[in-house]
Amino acid sequence: MSHGMNNTRDIDTRTENNNTDIRNNKNGVTVGRAASDLGITVRTLHHWDETGLASPTLRTDAGYRLYTADDIARLQRIVVYREVGLGLDRIREILDEPGRDTSAALREQREELSRSLARLEVLRSGLDRMIEAHERGVLLTADEQLSIFGPDWNPDWPALARRRYGDTPQWKQYAERAATRSPDQWRAITATMTALDADLAAAAAAGIEPGSPEADALVERHRALVSEYFPVSRSMQVCLGRMYEADAAFAAHYDRLHPGLASWLRRGIDESARAHGIDPDTAVWE
Repeated sequence: MSHGMNNTRDIDTRTENNNTDIRNNKNGVTVGRAASDLGITVRTLHHWDETGLASPTLRTDAGYRLYTADDIARLQRIVVYREVGLGLDRIREILDEPGRDTSAALREQREELSRSLARLEVLRSGLDRMIEAHERGVLLTADEQLSIFGPDWNPDWPALARRRYGDTPQWKQYAERAATRSPDQWRAITATMTALDADLAAAAAAGIEPGSPEADALVERHRALVSEYFPVSRSMQVCLGRMYEADAAFAAHYDRLHPGLASWLRRGIDESARAHGIDPDTAVWE
């Protein structure tokens, strides 16, 4: 708004400085001179003339348009109203309709601008969160992270993950989803993951074989849940299974739930992949 109002003041100043010359010029001024004085283009003046919004009163013998002082005054009002966001149809109503309440029209425009500013503020806040999510990963305080993810969680992990994976498409997808999540939504995802871990441990303890319908159903639940962070293909899930078994921190997490659970989950993922035509030995991160 400040930029627009500054432009309006500039237009007022330019026009005021030039109006004396225009009033003294009984023959009017050309389109080029009027456009220059008002800070608009000749093409704009031609358009306003063609639509009947503002037409020059005079013509030279050769047919060239000439604007009188009254014409310029109308043009100045049009430019000012346009600078504050009024459309040309609304400007025409203000200028031409008898009894039109100009103040009411301007108040309506101010209210519309206020609504637009509120919408823009919401968008700016969303962009701020998205930028922060790309930089931090999880938009939770350290205390919130520990409360939601449990005492074994390290609040430094998101920063470490960004340094390691920040250039990948998956990090970008993860960050953009994280930007919209509330603490309660994180709690719901964490509760779902905790329930899945318990069911994985129970299946392994019960002797459920990888590749069985029961194990395949758990593998599908796992892939769907990880896809809450970023889309995970079956081939990518195979890569995750390898990491769970090979990475000491992941292996320790699963093996605390049930001895050998990390290997059981990796084998279950491999068998499910085979059933869908994917060779786990050649699977790659997509």
